[in-house]
Amino acid sequence: MRLTMDEIVNAVCLHLAERHDVPVTAIEVELLWDEEQGFSAEAWVQGRSRFLVEANLKESIMRYMLTEYNERVYPSQIRLEVDDEIWAEISA
Repeated sequence: MRLTMDEIVNAVCLHLAERHDVPVTAIEVELLWDEEQGFSAEAWVQGRSRFLVEANLKESIMRYMLTEYNERVYPSQIRLEVDDEIWAEISA
């Protein structure tokens, strides 16, 4: 299964909204990729900046897969990829 960049952003927004007890609309996310740093994201929760590493992104994707698709996945099953956009490949 493949999650699009928009779905990954939604996953991060939903996860942060739940963790910080704020509305989803109070969160903005920008996914990032760098050769040295790998995958990450910058998120703004009610105007405050937070930096998320790849493990945080995978945690968000795991929760998203469980709540949206009723599928339990583990970090080892999630592979983040980049071409023109960032996407997540979920293996069985």
